[in-house]
Amino acid sequence: MITALIQMSLLIACGTFWKSHAPDHISAHAHRRALTDLVFYILLPAFVLDIIWRTPIDSTSLHISFLAAVGLASGLIVMWLITRVMKTNNRQVGALLLAASFPNATYLGLPILDQVIGSHSRATVLQYDLLACTPILLSVGILIAQYYSNVNTKVSPFRELIKAPPLWAVTLGIALNLSGLEQPQFLGSSLSLLAGGVVPLMLVVLGMSIRWHSIRLKFIALLLPVALISLVVTPCVVFYISQFTGVMEETRVIVTLVAGMPTMVFGIVICERYQLDSKLYAAAVTLTTICSLITLPLWFQFLSGT
Repeated sequence: MITALIQMSLLIACGTFWKSHAPDHISAHAHRRALTDLVFYILLPAFVLDIIWRTPIDSTSLHISFLAAVGLASGLIVMWLITRVMKTNNRQVGALLLAASFPNATYLGLPILDQVIGSHSRATVLQYDLLACTPILLSVGILIAQYYSNVNTKVSPFRELIKAPPLWAVTLGIALNLSGLEQPQFLGSSLSLLAGGVVPLMLVVLGMSIRWHSIRLKFIALLLPVALISLVVTPCVVFYISQFTGVMEETRVIVTLVAGMPTMVFGIVICERYQLDSKLYAAAVTLTTICSLITLPLWFQFLSGT
């Protein structure tokens, strides 16, 4: 785990360096947006289609989705209860609820578990994210953002869902999988070639997205509950509930580690769109990412001994 985290950190550091020293004929924001769009609209859908098409779809997939939903719900509920006793405004409450609930499953969890557990973990991670986390973020998450927002413009969660190419890819992958149609070799080779760029580019984009300067002393009291919930409480809940679902031990390890990933970067986009406290959310991403360098090895050590 330590070796994998060091490798991931180097790629994240490359993204941070590129953000500050990229050629100035294009802004750093434009560089990040171009890479993000490339991954989100082309490379990641190809990766998802390739994996989901070839992965057996059975009751385990439902269990993974259920565990992901339980993890998200536990984060939301605990964070909401904490905000009831904290001095916060609506913009901060909305940002904190999103930050404490949605893990960085694909952009960080996927490459880490790919290195630590193996490529066979990809299917579990993608099902955890794309069958639960992302749909819930683009539906319930947006409704939460709208509720705590000062923006009058409302966006249809259903419209946001159908605009997400990875979700189209997972839907197509499931349909092809259940149809029994074998993946043609030439198509599989093309999808694998495209998928090869997903992991390194996701980590570089993550490094470009993290706002290292965002952590401020005034945020600490608000951020500590987020870090505790996302890195400790949620994986504890997922690990405990997973013991009653009948999933295999390795699947239990994977879903627990994914549940313990730091805050999802994509939430910054939602916070900015609905004028939630995006600086606070960015600080949560930064702090939980740093803290996960300690908590993830501890979780892996604990799970390896169970």
